[in-house]
Amino acid sequence: MSEHLGAMRWPELAAHAPTLAIPLGATEQHGPHLPLRTDTAIAEELCARLARRVADVVVAPAVPYGASGEHAEFPGTLSIGHEALRLLLVELVRSADHFAGVVLVNGHGGNLPTAHRAAALLRSEGRRVLVWSPDAPADDSHAGRTETSAMLHLHPGEVAADVAAAGNTAPLPELMDRLRSGGVRPVSPNGVLGDPTTADATAGDAILHRWADSLTRAVAEWRGETPNLTG
Repeated sequence: MSEHLGAMRWPELAAHAPTLAIPLGATEQHGPHLPLRTDTAIAEELCARLARRVADVVVAPAVPYGASGEHAEFPGTLSIGHEALRLLLVELVRSADHFAGVVLVNGHGGNLPTAHRAAALLRSEGRRVLVWSPDAPADDSHAGRTETSAMLHLHPGEVAADVAAAGNTAPLPELMDRLRSGGVRPVSPNGVLGDPTTADATAGDAILHRWADSLTRAVAEWRGETPNLTG
């Protein structure tokens, strides 16, 4: 059976109910050096690693739009907002009742509160839903060393390292009120929250491996299984 839902045919699923992993990303600015699809690309990679490690996991086509209103002042950012995202996730998971459960692998921190709201409603309806999102240092939350290193490992041709520059490196909790009231641009004119100038692909490989370990543990615990931390 394929690991990718989009490549499958419905008879392959007729007698089988795997877990469905949905990469939840965003199309938003990631500084002058990273592509707009950064969050989506990372979520897709983590879902692919999960499917290789955990039996009976199928990866859905990614959701490439999220709640990215805080980045609206930067060209290229596309956002569907929190309420549309909540409705999308609720209806998407409701439509996945054939599957044993759904894991929302979220690559954009701005989606997380809404994903949890949607999951709470879905669980109250009797559906099995897990929401998981990778961590990052408080002073490196957007387009900094962490995400840049990951993208240097995954898609180095899409990283313009020559224009990478530090943005606001204050811890995210200190910036949150300003981000909520005015968005990212007044807080960081180049759109970066962190410092990408020390990023490298080797560090990105290690970061992705650590995130994949965390995701694998979370899914294994949710399914009552022993995690496979290889691959």
